[in-house]
Amino acid sequence: MRGSLIRSAALLAVVAAGSAEAAIRRDPNGVNVDASGATTVFITFGGLQNQVAAEAFWCGELKSAAPDIGQKCDESTLFGSLPLRYDRSSRQGSVFTDVMSIPASVARRAYQAAQSGRTSSFFYVRRFVSTAGGPDEYVFVTCRMAGGGARVPFSLLDVRLAFDGEPPVLALAPGATPPRFSAQLSYTGTGRLRGRWEVVVPGEEPPTPEDLLTEATLPPSERGRQRRYAPLERFDVFLAPTGRFTLPGPDVARLPRQIEGLYLILLRVEAADDKEADSNLALAGAGTGVVHSGAVAGFPMPVLRYYVGGVDVVPAGDHLAAMLPADGAELDPARPVEFSWVEPRGIAALRLSLIDAAGQEIHAAVVLPGVGLHRAPAWLAERVATAPAQWSVAALDSEGEVVERTPARRFSFRPR
Repeated sequence: MRGSLIRSAALLAVVAAGSAEAAIRRDPNGVNVDASGATTVFITFGGLQNQVAAEAFWCGELKSAAPDIGQKCDESTLFGSLPLRYDRSSRQGSVFTDVMSIPASVARRAYQAAQSGRTSSFFYVRRFVSTAGGPDEYVFVTCRMAGGGARVPFSLLDVRLAFDGEPPVLALAPGATPPRFSAQLSYTGTGRLRGRWEVVVPGEEPPTPEDLLTEATLPPSERGRQRRYAPLERFDVFLAPTGRFTLPGPDVARLPRQIEGLYLILLRVEAADDKEADSNLALAGAGTGVVHSGAVAGFPMPVLRYYVGGVDVVPAGDHLAAMLPADGAELDPARPVEFSWVEPRGIAALRLSLIDAAGQEIHAAVVLPGVGLHRAPAWLAERVATAPAQWSVAALDSEGEVVERTPARRFSFRPR
């Protein structure tokens, strides 16, 4: 009897282990990736039960994760981990969506390993941690090295916006016509690039970093919810599997420039139907249907800025510089106040600080890089009134340390 109970308990343990192993599914479970550069892929995980996602690694070989569930990376074959700046994952109930952004450094290490005699595929492994005290679960996706052409998911690797022959940020006199502009794209795969150009005018709520993501980078439930702005022009072009393309901007005569202040030109990229980038929800245990994720990107789209009036010179070089309000500006208390700056590449965040006439900090805000703009709270005009206040902005590194700070600029408000 006792032996029978032991055998029954062991059988139940095996069944339970088998069920646990099948708890989290994913699609795609294998993808072609560029062997000589970066690749970005949208992945759907389904069946999460009291679990949260943890770190993700790339490696050349797997091993048993026992006593945890699944197969994890063999530490002796690690190629790298998913950088936090590229982690665009999202959780909705039992469904977890992930954007696997393979850095070029990982692809290079995998290629070198293949040259030395190992297999020409490697693995992306996500760890999921139980919030109920259960074992961790490891889920892998196979990455098959190929070229960067037609059989690799259509993904954007780098996007740069610029005015023709001008600095990245442009200063215009009221009524002046700006030069033409374009977007330089680097990508993998092939497909139709669809989307639109939009413009943010002074006084409008600026976009968030989530608003600047391509539609394919978002989970299905978030698509269509991004803030929209005034449209300039739509585009729909086919990108051949060459890896580079220049997308011309719309007719510059359509750019508004009647109001003085900072304008933002946005590149909004819609999800494309690309077989190599599709995620089948049924196969992932996340519902029904297929999520089209062509033109996925692991980063927000850059913003092109131009100032009308109030700015005589836009600073050159890759340094932090305050823009508006100008030093000594007297502001209209009836209009929203926007603080803007030109920021360098590679920073983690920015901190805006407002100091009143008594030397007390009355407002501070941490802003993610990319937009270069912060709208002050509505009470600022009443708090500052006609006494001069100061504003400055600091660039922060990943540890929160200040790497650069602008000189303080004075401002006040006209009497009501």
